This record gives sequence, structure tokens and C-alpha cells, in this order.
Amino acid sequence: MSEVKAARYGKDNVRVYKVHKDEKTGVQTVVEMTVCVLLEGEIDTSYTKADNSVIVATDSIKNTIYILAKQHPVTPPELFGSILGTHFIEKYKHIHAAHAHIVTHRWARMDVDGKPHPHSFVRDSEEKRNVQVDVVEGQGIDISSSLSKLTVLKSTNSQFWGFLRDEYTTLKETWDRILSTDVDAAWQWKRFSGLDEVRSAVPQFDTTWSAAREITLKTFAEDNSASVQNTMYKMAEQILARQPLVETVDYSLPNKHYFEIDLSWHKDLQNTGKNAEVYAPQSDPNGLIKCSVGRSSKPKL
Repeated sequence: MSEVKAARYGKDNVRVYKVHKDEKTGVQTVVEMTVCVLLEGEIDTSYTKADNSVIVATDSIKNTIYILAKQHPVTPPELFGSILGTHFIEKYKHIHAAHAHIVTHRWARMDVDGKPHPHSFVRDSEEKRNVQVDVVEGQGIDISSSLSKLTVLKSTNSQFWGFLRDEYTTLKETWDRILSTDVDAAWQWKRFSGLDEVRSAVPQFDTTWSAAREITLKTFAEDNSASVQNTMYKMAEQILARQPLVETVDYSLPNKHYFEIDLSWHKDLQNTGKNAEVYAPQSDPNGLIKCSVGRSSKPKL
């Protein structure tokens, strides 16, 4: 005898572009997103009994995304994801949870002759702003915001020494190295009771995203890093201090290596240690460091 233990389905990779036109100033603002919506509920019979009557067609889910994008603001994405999820659990009585994942693709306004252009944009990096919104009937709305593909590098002020050494260790200690990574940072908001409470928090979403990005870049640049682990912890604790509605902060940082090249074989050309200028960027293998930082439950002494 078997049964469905868990099931969800929906529409993935829905590409959405929306433009806001300010008729008074002529300034336009664009948003491009990739949206995924998955539904849960009383849908087991569609799997076990071939009963399609409980299925909201994935094409209908796609159409709903477009219609709601027309009828409602799509920024901040935390709000739009909450609007999507709330719609599905209120529209269909047998759907009890809706999960929206939104990736916002970066478009930066062009500067032309030193002035922001009213309707022209440039994709200056592959950086993305992401949200995961989970709306569960009778429980509330859980939101995780994140930024990803923020590629950074600094040419000095990174160290790595004092690590465990044994018979498997060949890595040399260093007090000055290149540090580069693709930042993936996420912050989990406290649970919201419903859409109205999300709406009341709207000003917090953009400011917190901007603050998290600023903290990440500033700490990366200014910290004389003892390790990726220590630097990411400093980033996370600052975000928690900045936004009391955030419960946890997660970082995932691949350590993108740049290796010195020994060129002494060519006419004693010195290119290691303090003389290193030419490096070989490495694609793999790479270090991968992760952490989740939350508020301490220990009372202050």
C-alpha cells in the first residue's frame, strides 16, 4: 500500500517584464522577473486516481501571474510574491499553500552626458535580487529575501593562516592573498500574519536589501580578512543589527582562487610572494563556505 507523502506543482520560468511610465516627467522604470509558483493542497487524487478536477492548470497559473502583475505593483518583490500566494489560497478552497519564487534581473539606468536617462538601461552585471514567499493557510506568510551573483574581488588585505595542519596538508599559510567570491546572501523575515502586515512592512524591504548590499560590499572591502568565515560573520551580524524584523542571515561564499605562478625558471624572473603580479585564475576546485547567523538566545551578562 502506498500514499502521497508530499506534493506540489505549478509553473516555473515565467518571464515577466513590467514598465512604469510617469506621464508627468516622462521617466520610465522597468522591472524584469522570472517567477515560479507552486501549489499544495488537496491534490493527491490527481496523482493516485488520475483525477484532474483538482488541478489548477499550470497555464492558468501563468496567466494569473501576468494578470496580477498588471493589477498590482511588482515591487518590492516581497509584496508581489505575497500577493500571488494569497490569491491562490483564497481563490481555490482546496489549495492550502502557495510558494512563489521571484528572481529580479538587474537593469541599471544609463547615464548619458552625466545625467540619468529617462528610459534607457544597461545590465551591468549578472547580480540578482531574489525572494521566496511561502503562504500557508491559517499560518501566515514566510519571506526570505536574497541577493546573488554579486561578484567581488580585492587584491590584498586577505589572510589565511593558523589553520589545522596534518599529514594531508600542503597549503601554505599566507598573510596577503587575493580574495574573490560570488556573494549569495539571504535574510529570513519574521513570519507575517497576512497580506496586510506585509503591506505595512513594504518600506522595509527595499531599504533592507540596499543595506545588506552596502554592508556586504563595505565589509568585504575594508575588513583585513582573517578568513572568509570571519568576514561573512561580520557581514551577517551587521544586517541583523540594522533590521530587527530579520531573524536569520545566511551567506554562501565560494572562494575563487588565484594562484601565483613561479616564473623563476625564466631568467630568474621573480613572481611569487611580495613580487607576485601575474596570477592564474582557477575555475575549480574551489572552497565553499556557508553560515547561518541568528539572534542569540543567551541573556546578556
